[in-house]
Amino acid sequence: MRSRALAAEFIGSAVLAATVIGSGIAAQNLSGGNVAIALLANAIATGSILFVLISMFAPLSGAHFNPAVSIAFALRRELSWPLCGFYAVTQIAGMIIGAWLAHAMFELPVLQTSTTVRSGYSVALAEVVATFGLVLTIFGLKEKSAPQIPAAVALYITSAYWFTSSTSFANPAITIARSLSDTFAGITPASAPVFIVCQLAGMLAAVALGAWLWPAKVER
Repeated sequence: MRSRALAAEFIGSAVLAATVIGSGIAAQNLSGGNVAIALLANAIATGSILFVLISMFAPLSGAHFNPAVSIAFALRRELSWPLCGFYAVTQIAGMIIGAWLAHAMFELPVLQTSTTVRSGYSVALAEVVATFGLVLTIFGLKEKSAPQIPAAVALYITSAYWFTSSTSFANPAITIARSLSDTFAGITPASAPVFIVCQLAGMLAAVALGAWLWPAKVER
């Protein structure tokens, strides 16, 4: 069962990264320089694939595809810490493979690093907000409205692409993968650590609030 869960996390993470980066490449190529249209296409593709992947893989692994989400479940004692560690490594590996796959599909150099600087107080705050909202969405629905999670997460991320100045990475694994892609979705390796710290901060705030709003009922 654990091997199936890890396979689900790897495949889901790879497909998610390929979609985020690949749709960004396609959008930039086809939008004629209109950044708003490119971002809209990127957001719709990302939200759509999230709905599909979460619906498909949730019964196998919980469909985290995100170390921040896995750590949040571990903090609530709903996921063991050793399995959380395996999830995180698998998610990062899957995301990197997905980024390389996107490059290959669009005939770009597979190995590259981003030159897109994303820095400043506003984008750091945006990543705190984006990840806080994502984790809170999951915990708010998982007890009584779990079937709604795929749609809710997909809609949240689609909207967060637009209401956050960072375009809502909200995921340390995809942040690492996007640092290895000098495309529309990229972020410089120098900018990535701040994003990751802010994502973890947002996650911790959501776990703290979620523990009060929706106390964990089952520990395993």
